[in-house]
Amino acid sequence: MKSIAVFCGANAGKDSAYQEAATRLGLLMGQQKIRLVFGGGKVGLMGAIADAVLEAGGEAMGVIPQSLVDREVAHTGLTELHVVKTMHERKALIAANSDAFIAMPGGFGTLDEVNEIITWNQLGIIKKPVAFYNVNGYFDKFMEFISHSVQEGFIKPEYVEGLVVEADAAVLLQKLTTYAEAASEDWVDSERI
Repeated sequence: MKSIAVFCGANAGKDSAYQEAATRLGLLMGQQKIRLVFGGGKVGLMGAIADAVLEAGGEAMGVIPQSLVDREVAHTGLTELHVVKTMHERKALIAANSDAFIAMPGGFGTLDEVNEIITWNQLGIIKKPVAFYNVNGYFDKFMEFISHSVQEGFIKPEYVEGLVVEADAAVLLQKLTTYAEAASEDWVDSERI
C-alpha cells in the first residue's frame, strides 16, 4: 500500500473529533510512508490530514481544479500539487494514483467521490479497496441506507462485502492493507478511467 486517496470535507465539522481524527490518520499515513492523495485543499479536514502527513515526514499529492485555486483554497505546501481543468480530471487523476480509498466525514463532494469509486469497482473499471473512516458513527446511517438498498434488490450483496467500515485509524489502515494484499493476485487494474 503505497498511496491512499482520502475523500473528506473542506469543512472541519461541528465536533472537534473530526479534525482530530483527520490529524491522527494523517500522522499514521506519514509514519507508515503511505502517500496521501487528496483534493488539494488547505481548508477543513483536507487541510488537517495533509498537514499531519507532511508533519510526520510523509508525502501529500493534491489534485485541484483551477476554479478552486482561483478561490485561494489550494494547499501550497504539498509534495505535489496538480492543477486540472475539471472535477472529472481531478477524480481520474486521484484514482489513477491511489492503491485504496478512504472516505472521511464530509458532504456531497465526499459522497460523490466515494460512490463513484465504489461504482467503478462494481463495473470492473478498477479493483481497489474502499473504506469508510467512521468517526463518531458518521457513516452509520449511510451504511443503513446501503443495507436497505441491498434488501430492496438495488445493490448486490457482493458489492458491499468488500467495504471496510472502521472507527479506529490504525485498525482501518491495517484492514485496508490486509484486504489489498489478500486480493492483489486477483486484481488487475484497467486503464479505462
